[in-house]
Amino acid sequence: MLMNEINPDISPARNGYVGTRPVRPDGVPKVTGAARYGADYAPPGMIVGKVLRSPHAHARIRSIDTSKAEALPGVHAVVTGADFPDFPDAFAGPERIEKNMFHESSNVMARGKVFYHGHALAAVAARDDATAKAALKLIEVDYEVLPHVITIDEAIAPGAPQVHDGMITRNVTPAPTTPSNITRRWEDSIGDIEAGFAEADEVVELNFDSVPVHQGYIEPHACVAEYEEDGSSQLWVSSQGHFTMRDLTAKMTGMSPGDIKATPAEIGGGFGGKTKVYLEPVAMMLSKKSGLPVKMTMTREEVFRATGPASDSKIRVKVGAKRDGTITAGEIELYYNSGAYPGAPFINGCLCAFGQYDIANQHAVGYDVLSNRAMTAAYRAPGSTQACFAVEGVLDVIARKIDMDPIDLRLKNAIVEGTRQLGDRTVSHNGFREILEALKAHPDYEKPLGPNQGRGVAAGYWHNMSGHSGATCLVNSDGIVTVANSSPDIGGSRASMAMMAADTFGIAYDDVRSEIHDTASVPYGDLTGGSRVTFATGKAIVGACSEVIEQLKTRAAEIWGVDPDAVDWVDGAAHPSSTNVGKFEPLTLKELAADASATGGHFGASYGKTMSGHAPGLSAMFCDVEVDPDTGATKILNFVSCQDAGRAIHPAYVEGQMQGACVQGIGWALNEGYVYGKDGVLQNSGWLDYRMPVASDLPMLQSVIVEVPNPYHPFGVKGVAEASMVSALGCVANAVSRATKRRMTSLPMNPQTVLKAIDTRGEEL
Repeated sequence: MLMNEINPDISPARNGYVGTRPVRPDGVPKVTGAARYGADYAPPGMIVGKVLRSPHAHARIRSIDTSKAEALPGVHAVVTGADFPDFPDAFAGPERIEKNMFHESSNVMARGKVFYHGHALAAVAARDDATAKAALKLIEVDYEVLPHVITIDEAIAPGAPQVHDGMITRNVTPAPTTPSNITRRWEDSIGDIEAGFAEADEVVELNFDSVPVHQGYIEPHACVAEYEEDGSSQLWVSSQGHFTMRDLTAKMTGMSPGDIKATPAEIGGGFGGKTKVYLEPVAMMLSKKSGLPVKMTMTREEVFRATGPASDSKIRVKVGAKRDGTITAGEIELYYNSGAYPGAPFINGCLCAFGQYDIANQHAVGYDVLSNRAMTAAYRAPGSTQACFAVEGVLDVIARKIDMDPIDLRLKNAIVEGTRQLGDRTVSHNGFREILEALKAHPDYEKPLGPNQGRGVAAGYWHNMSGHSGATCLVNSDGIVTVANSSPDIGGSRASMAMMAADTFGIAYDDVRSEIHDTASVPYGDLTGGSRVTFATGKAIVGACSEVIEQLKTRAAEIWGVDPDAVDWVDGAAHPSSTNVGKFEPLTLKELAADASATGGHFGASYGKTMSGHAPGLSAMFCDVEVDPDTGATKILNFVSCQDAGRAIHPAYVEGQMQGACVQGIGWALNEGYVYGKDGVLQNSGWLDYRMPVASDLPMLQSVIVEVPNPYHPFGVKGVAEASMVSALGCVANAVSRATKRRMTSLPMNPQTVLKAIDTRGEEL
């Protein structure tokens, strides 16, 4: 549902294709099975790669003997950590997304120690799957099993086993002298937090926790690598960024990025989980040693055991507010589990926790915690979701204590342009107030509730990303425009790019071909993630199209013998302007394209840059639940989400993003979670035992798109893929809390957790 009626002035008048719902250009190949995913590539002579993984959660590798595997008929190559370049143990890059290549490479192939059950320590390439599996069994490894830690509490306990020997917590003054599983600390504040709490009439402080969860992508990780000595090596990858996969593969194998062409396959889901390399460097090294193309595909069990889930968390939130609803102070302390190597998104959690609120006094401190499980990976607004779950729970308690409508409490404290935020940031253009007003105006908000039912409200903030995007635009001789970009399509971007291109040129949507090209054919692009593609890559598409339009105008000017400044481009054609109006007939794009060879050559342009002007992602929602007091089972009765899209390029895609985020949030809130045994082994490594929501678990999800256009994008776009995920957990938790009259602070809220809360004495805080 498009909510323009809330304020008809918030969206510019529609023309062209932006804002409509055309058929997606990749729909037919996907529903007919013609689309090629990661495991569908099979170059001639291809062999199969398989990985040997650790059976222990933590162990020292005393020795690896691969001789028997190498001697097995049909085996073409075996690799271990010794085959890969070494890197210094050092961090580099921006604070929030810094990388340590020693850690990244060791996660791909262990050196010296294995840090989690499923950690790769050797790989083979053989003529077929059966031979590769047989070869793995012939590799002899001598392990020294070491004590392990899985949870945050275990990892930070006094005297806990150390995951990495000698790890010293960074960003602490004075620097500690004792090793720790806490790898880094981050802290920031604005205002005077103690004065803010002293000013409050009500102060609420609660502790929250969550478990690691899987992103829920259906397609396992897969790739094909073909090494060539002449600098023409190839990668076929199913990932959220083939440029990133190429660059990291090159680094980890000692190659040059320019010697690898990475081709993006279709993606069967990612949600942040396909932003890391796992198989690609291994496949390339196996191909180099064997001289043959190598395909590697993870099993479902490998995906669960060896790739990164979202971080589990341990969070304390304290909020102070006046009786009129003014929040005077907000404080958060959080611990995020990064798994075997540093890199949990705890800084995102600190920055986004109070991001949607104008609070004069704030304090945030976060910790990155090591454990013996797979290295964490991104999951839709990484780090923000857990933090906002905690903050929104405390705000729900505040609203009850001061007897204030929960939406009104959020309206009272809503950010505006210019609001100061943690991280030395200032709020940019946003539509948070319009979202809240749309949510409160929804007719379902005042519907009465029955026994054991509760209505929860929550809001969420995600800072969104911009990054570097590249695009090309070519005009074919028949006037068909081909636009290609560097961002894998994981959320419908082919259609969005085609629509923006069509409207930029003023031509028909059906006259645009939208493609995703390999790394040798299009300018560099960052990962598809952070809700950046429609914004940043859309700007690149418009930039490339605009350069071609200038070429078309110049060509028309040459044909007419006038100055290019005396030519306008309107509705897909060059028109004479100024004193030349009426002297020449307009020249359409198709006419200029048809005569291009005779008039000076064909038209095309490339465009790439690091984009600026992105706006934050903001959402608010309410849901109604019913809790069975005898079983603890929770049923979602109704779910209404509102989000500021800036301008909805393809409203059906925006609604799909919002609905999908809500479904994933419901799963995280009610059922999903990794379960580890005492031996550190994951117990539910497949869809049978990992409980994701299915259609019968869900009501019809109502999505309300609010449009407050971003003035820094040619079509007003803001990223939409993640903000609804951020608020979904808190929304469900607040609804269950109100239905049970018990404050729910632990995820997942499965029947056992809910029953335990119901059985405790006392009312909700």
